[in-house]
Amino acid sequence: MSTDGTPHNMPRHKMFAVLAVATAVELHAGVATFGDLGHIVDLKPAETGLVMLRGRIGGDGAPFNVGEATVTKAVVRLAGGEIGYGFRLGRDVDATRAAAILDALWQSTHARERIETTVLAPIRARLEASRAEASAETAGTRVNFFTLAREAT
Repeated sequence: MSTDGTPHNMPRHKMFAVLAVATAVELHAGVATFGDLGHIVDLKPAETGLVMLRGRIGGDGAPFNVGEATVTKAVVRLAGGEIGYGFRLGRDVDATRAAAILDALWQSTHARERIETTVLAPIRARLEASRAEASAETAGTRVNFFTLAREAT
Protein backbone atom coordinates (compact mmCIF):
# COMPACT_ATOMS: atom_id res chain seq x y z
CA MET A 1 0.00 0.00 0.00
CA SER A 2 1.39 3.43 -0.87
CA THR A 3 1.37 6.40 1.49
CA ASP A 4 -1.84 7.76 -0.03
CA GLY A 5 -3.68 4.47 0.39
CA THR A 6 -3.54 3.42 -3.27
CA PRO A 7 -2.34 -0.16 -3.79
CA HIS A 8 0.86 -0.57 -5.77
CA ASN A 9 -0.91 -3.06 -8.01
CA MET A 10 -3.61 -0.64 -9.11
CA PRO A 11 -5.28 -1.38 -12.43
CA ARG A 12 -3.67 0.05 -15.52
CA HIS A 13 -6.69 2.21 -16.39
CA LYS A 14 -6.26 4.09 -13.09
CA MET A 15 -2.62 4.74 -13.95
CA PHE A 16 -3.75 6.06 -17.35
CA ALA A 17 -6.25 8.37 -15.62
CA VAL A 18 -3.48 9.90 -13.49
CA LEU A 19 -1.11 10.35 -16.44
CA ALA A 20 -3.89 11.96 -18.49
CA VAL A 21 -4.23 14.84 -16.01
CA ALA A 22 -0.54 15.21 -15.16
CA THR A 23 1.23 18.35 -16.29
CA ALA A 24 3.89 18.13 -18.98
CA VAL A 25 6.53 19.04 -16.38
CA GLU A 26 5.43 16.15 -14.12
CA LEU A 27 5.57 13.69 -17.01
CA HIS A 28 9.00 14.81 -18.23
CA ALA A 29 10.37 14.78 -14.67
CA GLY A 30 9.01 11.26 -14.20
CA VAL A 31 10.77 10.01 -17.33
CA ALA A 32 13.97 11.85 -16.34
CA THR A 33 14.16 9.95 -13.03
CA PHE A 34 14.96 6.79 -15.01
CA GLY A 35 17.99 8.30 -16.74
CA ASP A 36 19.06 6.66 -19.99
CA LEU A 37 16.32 4.29 -21.15
CA GLY A 38 18.22 3.08 -24.17
CA HIS A 39 16.67 3.04 -27.61
CA ILE A 40 12.96 3.92 -27.58
CA VAL A 41 11.11 3.04 -30.78
CA ASP A 42 8.13 5.17 -31.78
CA LEU A 43 5.70 2.52 -33.03
CA LYS A 44 3.14 5.29 -33.67
CA PRO A 45 4.77 8.71 -33.51
CA ALA A 46 2.72 11.18 -31.50
CA GLU A 47 -0.12 12.47 -33.62
CA THR A 48 -2.97 14.83 -32.99
CA GLY A 49 -6.58 14.43 -34.09
CA LEU A 50 -10.15 15.18 -33.13
CA VAL A 51 -12.69 13.10 -31.28
CA MET A 52 -16.41 13.77 -31.10
CA LEU A 53 -17.76 14.35 -27.63
CA ARG A 54 -21.25 13.06 -26.95
CA GLY A 55 -23.53 13.92 -24.07
CA ARG A 56 -26.96 13.20 -22.63
CA ILE A 57 -29.36 15.55 -20.86
CA GLY A 58 -29.83 14.32 -17.31
CA GLY A 59 -27.61 11.32 -17.98
CA ASP A 60 -30.40 9.27 -19.52
CA GLY A 61 -31.71 11.38 -22.37
CA ALA A 62 -31.04 10.83 -26.04
CA PRO A 63 -27.35 11.19 -26.91
CA PHE A 64 -26.27 14.28 -28.83
CA ASN A 65 -22.99 15.61 -30.20
CA VAL A 66 -21.55 18.24 -27.85
CA GLY A 67 -18.53 19.16 -29.94
CA GLU A 68 -15.01 18.05 -30.76
CA ALA A 69 -11.89 17.78 -28.62
CA THR A 70 -8.27 17.71 -29.72
CA VAL A 71 -6.50 14.54 -28.58
CA THR A 72 -2.90 13.42 -29.03
CA LYS A 73 -1.79 9.79 -28.91
CA ALA A 74 1.56 8.02 -29.03
CA VAL A 75 2.77 4.41 -28.92
CA VAL A 76 6.35 3.51 -27.96
CA ARG A 77 8.40 0.35 -27.37
CA LEU A 78 11.23 0.26 -24.87
CA ALA A 79 14.45 -1.68 -25.33
CA GLY A 80 13.05 -4.39 -23.01
CA GLY A 81 10.06 -4.93 -25.34
CA GLU A 82 7.38 -3.19 -23.24
CA ILE A 83 4.86 -1.25 -25.34
CA GLY A 84 3.39 1.92 -23.86
CA TYR A 85 0.45 4.04 -24.93
CA GLY A 86 -0.14 7.71 -24.25
CA PHE A 87 -3.40 9.63 -24.72
CA ARG A 88 -3.87 13.27 -23.71
CA LEU A 89 -6.23 16.11 -24.43
CA GLY A 90 -4.55 18.86 -26.42
CA ARG A 91 -1.64 19.02 -28.82
CA ASP A 92 1.41 18.43 -26.60
CA VAL A 93 3.17 15.62 -28.48
CA ASP A 94 6.18 15.58 -26.12
CA ALA A 95 4.01 15.16 -23.02
CA THR A 96 1.99 12.43 -24.74
CA ARG A 97 5.17 10.57 -25.68
CA ALA A 98 6.41 10.91 -22.09
CA ALA A 99 3.10 9.44 -20.86
CA ALA A 100 3.56 6.51 -23.27
CA ILE A 101 7.09 5.92 -21.96
CA LEU A 102 5.82 5.94 -18.38
CA ASP A 103 3.10 3.45 -19.32
CA ALA A 104 5.71 1.14 -20.84
CA LEU A 105 7.91 1.46 -17.75
CA TRP A 106 4.91 0.83 -15.48
CA GLN A 107 4.40 -2.52 -17.21
CA SER A 108 7.88 -3.58 -16.16
CA THR A 109 7.73 -5.12 -12.68
CA HIS A 110 11.10 -3.68 -11.64
CA ALA A 111 10.03 -0.07 -12.42
CA ARG A 112 6.37 -0.14 -11.37
CA GLU A 113 6.88 0.61 -7.66
CA ARG A 114 9.26 3.44 -8.50
CA ILE A 115 6.70 5.00 -10.87
CA GLU A 116 3.96 4.57 -8.28
CA THR A 117 5.93 6.36 -5.55
CA THR A 118 7.93 8.97 -7.47
CA VAL A 119 5.55 9.87 -10.31
CA LEU A 120 1.94 8.87 -9.65
CA ALA A 121 1.72 9.51 -5.88
CA PRO A 122 2.85 13.17 -6.13
CA ILE A 123 0.40 13.79 -8.99
CA ARG A 124 -2.43 12.22 -6.97
CA ALA A 125 -1.46 14.37 -3.96
CA ARG A 126 -1.52 17.53 -6.10
CA LEU A 127 -4.93 16.61 -7.51
CA GLU A 128 -6.33 15.90 -4.04
CA ALA A 129 -4.98 19.21 -2.72
CA SER A 130 -6.56 21.00 -5.68
CA ARG A 131 -9.90 19.28 -5.01
CA ALA A 132 -9.71 20.17 -1.31
CA GLU A 133 -8.93 23.80 -2.15
CA ALA A 134 -11.86 24.01 -4.57
CA SER A 135 -14.12 22.40 -1.97
CA ALA A 136 -12.99 24.89 0.68
CA GLU A 137 -13.65 27.81 -1.71
CA THR A 138 -17.11 26.47 -2.43
CA ALA A 139 -17.85 25.90 1.25
CA GLY A 140 -16.84 29.50 1.97
CA THR A 141 -19.58 30.81 -0.31
CA ARG A 142 -22.28 28.41 0.83
CA VAL A 143 -25.48 29.98 2.08
CA ASN A 144 -27.40 27.99 4.64
CA PHE A 145 -31.10 28.67 4.55
CA PHE A 146 -33.26 27.83 7.50
CA THR A 147 -36.86 28.25 8.45
CA LEU A 148 -38.11 29.60 11.73
CA ALA A 149 -41.31 28.00 12.84
CA ARG A 150 -43.79 30.45 14.24
CA GLU A 151 -45.65 29.12 17.20
CA ALA A 152 -49.39 29.34 16.92
CA THR A 153 -51.02 31.14 19.84
